[in-house]
Amino acid sequence: MHLDRHLLKQAEQQGLLQAEQVDPLWRFLQQATADRPGFRASHLLYYFGGLLAIGAMTLFMTLGWEQFGGGGLVVICLIYAVAGLAVTEHLLGRQLPIPAGICATFVLALTPLLVYGIQSLCGQWSGELEYRDYHRYIDWRWIMMELATLAAGAVLLWRYRLPFLVMPIAVTLWYMSMDLTPFLFGDEDYDWLLRKWVSVYCGLLIMLLGFWVDIRTRHTRDYAFWLYLFGLAAFWGGLSSMSSDSEWNKFIYLCINLGLLLLGAILSRRAFVVFAAFGICAYLGHLAYDVFEDSLMFPFVLTLLGFAIIGAGRWWQRHEEQLTRRLRALLPQALRELIEHRAS
Repeated sequence: MHLDRHLLKQAEQQGLLQAEQVDPLWRFLQQATADRPGFRASHLLYYFGGLLAIGAMTLFMTLGWEQFGGGGLVVICLIYAVAGLAVTEHLLGRQLPIPAGICATFVLALTPLLVYGIQSLCGQWSGELEYRDYHRYIDWRWIMMELATLAAGAVLLWRYRLPFLVMPIAVTLWYMSMDLTPFLFGDEDYDWLLRKWVSVYCGLLIMLLGFWVDIRTRHTRDYAFWLYLFGLAAFWGGLSSMSSDSEWNKFIYLCINLGLLLLGAILSRRAFVVFAAFGICAYLGHLAYDVFEDSLMFPFVLTLLGFAIIGAGRWWQRHEEQLTRRLRALLPQALRELIEHRAS
């Protein structure tokens, strides 16, 4: 539910609030939601600056850093990590959890570079791959860096309980879903179809992990967002990249996307809806360009279907409170509390 000053003014006009209550209540609501991510100017600056610093140590790393050697990389990472943790503690002491979470995430993002430096010192990298290839190429030798990142992420989450720390953990799990195929099957020329299935199953596991985290943290902050997002990327990406000449398989693909759409509506998760919308549009495009290529009726039928769905939405809106109460009564208490909390 979105609240703004205009709604409070409307409540005042309807006699639900006194005129002198509007401003103090609005200030209270602003303070109470100050640590929730949003499109405030300060939050945008926090995230832009933080992602810029994180990107400098990950995606935008240059080959020039290879000149430092393994020992130099380890020293730089340790200095950055100590400074980042000190800033994190300072910001938490000032009751600023969003920039504190970004600084802690910066420290976590240093883990692959730190492990790469240690491995370079041990002679495990001989110029075949550089650190920046970690974010570009699939290779089973990244597994140690990924496992170390997951371990460091668990420790930092235990220490700070800041939701943004889940982002690099989710990214790492996504990377692992791609690197696991050559690691498990030991074939450099592994089959692309096998890799897609591994991505699907790993994505499904990441989403289930996100749901478990969502249930466990239903009364606190949102720790599951990034797990859902990258789990969906792995699951939906692997599924959508598969090709099939079977119309039945394509229809199953549509049903899976409809299921994601329904799940997104139930859990109040927009990421599910976005991925599902892409999948449904892809299937409708297949019908328009392949199955009903020469059909005159297909656009009309699709239009009528669209208006029918709008009508169903209108009917749902009129009976939403009664239907929602009945449906939620059928759910386990933990899931019911999760849905009510996310929908509020």
